[in-house]
Amino acid sequence: MAKNCVQNVRRLHRYRLRASFASMQFPPEQPPSVPQPGWWHFASLGLSMALVGSYVALSKPLVLVFPVFLLAWLRFGIGGLAMWRWLKKPADEAPLSTHTRRLLFLESLLGNFLFSIFMLYGVSMTTAVGAGVVMSSIPAVVALLSWLFLRERIGWRSLAGIACAAIGITLFSLQKVDSANVLASAAAEPWGVSRALLGNLLVFAAVVCEASYVVIGKRLTDGLGPKRISAIINLWGLALVTPMGLWAALQFDFGAVSMPIWGLLVFYALAASMWTVWLWMTGLKRVPASQAGVFTVMLPISAAAIGVIFMGERLTGLQMLAFAIAMFGLVLATLPARRLQPLANP
Repeated sequence: MAKNCVQNVRRLHRYRLRASFASMQFPPEQPPSVPQPGWWHFASLGLSMALVGSYVALSKPLVLVFPVFLLAWLRFGIGGLAMWRWLKKPADEAPLSTHTRRLLFLESLLGNFLFSIFMLYGVSMTTAVGAGVVMSSIPAVVALLSWLFLRERIGWRSLAGIACAAIGITLFSLQKVDSANVLASAAAEPWGVSRALLGNLLVFAAVVCEASYVVIGKRLTDGLGPKRISAIINLWGLALVTPMGLWAALQFDFGAVSMPIWGLLVFYALAASMWTVWLWMTGLKRVPASQAGVFTVMLPISAAAIGVIFMGERLTGLQMLAFAIAMFGLVLATLPARRLQPLANP
């Protein structure tokens, strides 16, 4: 009898222990934390696009001196000399897979080669207003491709930032009317398609190339450093443009180029091939591609600033309002999201 009582007491004790253990509330398992972008990543994206706008504005004298393909060839050549040390694989980096090599080639083909060709020929056929309006779709196209290929979730702040960016760039473009381009674009091609329509289609093709550049770059930053990406895609750009660049160089008189133009060429090459790509890939390391696309508003803003400071241009009230709307969209897109704090257990 006593033995049975002892066994019953032990069973009751074990049952109470199990019940008390089951009633204990443990905090839910936290998912692995994703590194959040810091101010430097946003600043890198903004500075990259600001440099693009500045060298686009300052490259106008270069286009008057050098043929387009020769200018591109010299740009990639100077950039390659400046970045030859960046081609070396770091010790902690995995070997390049076939998939990564294809992405690097596409990054250069779309973002460097085809983008330049479509943009240059498209702008020559359409008006400045038409090109600017089409270019305002870059943030939206980046967001769409990011959703399709990267499965990025686009929050309301990013959507609002994209809308403000598009409105700002469009308003700014509406003020840049070029009557000579308007008359030229009214002419029709032999196929019955107006030059303006064909030009706008080419500019939109450049927009898709630029958006693809952003999305592919996001994939590349998962396994490669910004410096190595910059060096490799510049090398691919040099290889793609070399045949046409050499053909243009054989017919060009280099002795007629003044020293200030050579200095401007060096700045253009380093900014276009080295600094902007490195800064952009640094920002993409942490910032989602759809959010990064909003920073393209810095391109027309910096280009206009260069025009005002160095070329005697003036800004209208509508253009200043357009810049304010675009910058408001940039602030919206970069505001940190509020995180809900877990409720304390009673």
